[in-house]
Amino acid sequence: MPESKGRRGLKPRLPKDPAREAMPATSPPWLAPLMVAMFVIGLVWIVTWYLAPGLPVISALGSWNMAVGFGFIMVGFALSTRWR
Repeated sequence: MPESKGRRGLKPRLPKDPAREAMPATSPPWLAPLMVAMFVIGLVWIVTWYLAPGLPVISALGSWNMAVGFGFIMVGFALSTRWR
């Protein structure tokens, strides 16, 4: 009895990853300006605290100004993970 040669040219298909399909190809236009703004606001906040610690809002927070400044910077880094 003759044996079949099998099909040529067909490759096994891998299942599609739903996470890859959900990711947009480009970033929204507001993402990069907001990311840069968060970096700059955090940097300006920390520099202002060092240069003028007697300002009303700045002096009320005391050492928490570092946390506020780095908080803005961390939000900027979190936004940078979504940038394409």
